[in-house]
Amino acid sequence: MALGILKKGDRRRNPIVCPTPRVITQIAALIVAWGLLLPAQQVSIEPQTKAGSKQKQKPAGESPDANIRVDTTVVLIPVSVNDKALGRPVSGLEKENFRIVDNQVPQKITSFAMDDEDVAVGLVFDTSGSMGSTLQRSRMAAAEFFKTSNPNDEFFLVEFDDTPRLSVPLTQNTNEISNQLLFSRSHGSTALLDAIYLSLHEIKKSKIAKKALLIISDGGDNHSRYTETEVQNVLRETDCLIYAIGVFGGGSGAPEEIDGPRMLRKVAEQTGGRLLEGSANDLPDIARKISTDLRNRYVIGYSPTDKTRDGRYHRVQVTVVPPRGLPPLVAHWRLGYYAQRD
Repeated sequence: MALGILKKGDRRRNPIVCPTPRVITQIAALIVAWGLLLPAQQVSIEPQTKAGSKQKQKPAGESPDANIRVDTTVVLIPVSVNDKALGRPVSGLEKENFRIVDNQVPQKITSFAMDDEDVAVGLVFDTSGSMGSTLQRSRMAAAEFFKTSNPNDEFFLVEFDDTPRLSVPLTQNTNEISNQLLFSRSHGSTALLDAIYLSLHEIKKSKIAKKALLIISDGGDNHSRYTETEVQNVLRETDCLIYAIGVFGGGSGAPEEIDGPRMLRKVAEQTGGRLLEGSANDLPDIARKISTDLRNRYVIGYSPTDKTRDGRYHRVQVTVVPPRGLPPLVAHWRLGYYAQRD
């Protein structure tokens, strides 16, 4: 998906009305009273809650979402922050707690918000032979993920073994996907990279700005036409987040299965998502954690000091400076973007 272009809205002129002294006095009294009631902002590590419960905070004139958006003056980068020990999302941070480096040059943060927008998610579900013993728990993980959906979210299902197939097109009815998964059977080889490629094409059909893929797989690709390098190149040009639930340890021990965790981690981290792995019994809890992480992201904006419109790839580094008293924190963000070209 091409990167979106930020455009400044036109300002409308409004007539100026001068209030009377009495009105001014009343307004001042209300402002003072309201200020006394406002609590001090606190930084907190959030428990896993149902999506949509957080208030959305956006800078004036901006509507940030999950995409890196670039024009000649502004880059918006979504960032998720978790405590290092338990992986829980951390809310309440301020822009002073973040550092941004663009192509090794520190940048000044100019806008900052917390993001909880509607999302389009493609479930990329492994039904290959190596998933046989964990297929039921994988279904349960998908069901847990859907429980946290917002009413306007969109979903689709791509299943894959020897080949990928679009089993359920874009829909707001998650029951369609759950019912389809009941008929899934484990067999054949693993065409994971082809499934990712197909899913990236399908998710472009959604008009929702915030897009993500959720992969449930052991990562042992052995039957794709596309190579890892080809898929990585496509991922650099899309703003779709990728999260992966790794189901490892149940295969034959073939080289491609041993390499599965590395490949899934690399694919996910390049987009700003991440890989979470665990035993079959852990899968539903991991799915809930990913859903919370996906829906609680900071959006950091800056104006790059290098404004050259040469179409080159810019590498981005984000560092979190935690407030005193918090445990070590970990940030996840898209690793870069392509500048515009004249």
